[in-house]
Amino acid sequence: MIGLSTYAYLWRWSEYAPDPFTLEHMLHDTAGLGADVFQICDYPPLEHMDDRELARVRAVADDLGLTLEVGTRGVTPDHLRRYLRISTALGSTLVRSMVRPGNGEPSLEETADVLARTVPEYADQGVELGLETYEQVPTRELVRLVEDVAHPALGIVLDPGNCVAALEHPTDVVDRVAPHVKNLHVKDFAFSRRDGWVGFTLAGAPLGEGLLDYDDVVRRVRPVERGISQVIEHWLPWTDDFATTARAERRWTEHDIDYLRRRNP
Repeated sequence: MIGLSTYAYLWRWSEYAPDPFTLEHMLHDTAGLGADVFQICDYPPLEHMDDRELARVRAVADDLGLTLEVGTRGVTPDHLRRYLRISTALGSTLVRSMVRPGNGEPSLEETADVLARTVPEYADQGVELGLETYEQVPTRELVRLVEDVAHPALGIVLDPGNCVAALEHPTDVVDRVAPHVKNLHVKDFAFSRRDGWVGFTLAGAPLGEGLLDYDDVVRRVRPVERGISQVIEHWLPWTDDFATTARAERRWTEHDIDYLRRRNP
């Protein structure tokens, strides 16, 4: 299944937009582009929706033929249970979260205990929990956490580009997490020299134009055979103005959907 995330609409629903996209706008646009999945990821208004509003979002997605997924950050017990309620209200069978050391969050050791208690509650509702790869938690530690809990409803959301900032090579990240992947975040990325050749910028790129070896990811993870959704995101830098940035965001999305379709017949 090929999908889009709120991160594919980051600028168009941001405060920089003169007329920001609503969640319903994003759902209709996603369906219009022919995607199968929409992942509501790190979208603060979701957490404040009441049951009626959540039911409305689910009804719109159902009418459009879209499968919903949910994404958040944090692993405190109350937070995970809040998002379990949200996901079941939306008919989502996946919640993506992120382990965030410090800031009042459980330590890695405490997180294993939290997940051992809460993941069975997810499984009882038919929901899986995926912890995303990113630079704040070494991939080896994330894999060890998942393997220590050892529950089939717990796995990893793979985003190889996120770990570059911790000097982890994307290929190594894919190798380590492949057996545990529940969801793919698909975005390309590239380095460019800063002005005066002083340092680098790591930013997004349209799929196939950056450093992501997408074919290798597919070969190792086998998302089609395993029923793993592939959700498009962007690291699109702000350009000259909103209109220019929004047009680029749309072009990247159309390009990336076409790219995935051609490689996932």
